[in-house]
Amino acid sequence: MRIREVEISDDMIRLGQFLKLAGLADNGAHARELVEAEEVTVNGRPETRRGAQLKHGDVVAVGPEKARLVTAR
Repeated sequence: MRIREVEISDDMIRLGQFLKLAGLADNGAHARELVEAEEVTVNGRPETRRGAQLKHGDVVAVGPEKARLVTAR
């Protein structure tokens, strides 16, 4: 499965925001549901904190869909 790259202008972003930006969640409520249901992994590890800080290179997955965070340089 191909990993989609999602670029942001800041150095970090919270997981809930990234899920929406990457199209892995429809909205904030959906992002919360995915995280609470333990359906989200960051770099292959389950993540249960919607406010977890992501940084350049982190890979977020929901089921078979994956997105990598890339910061604009």
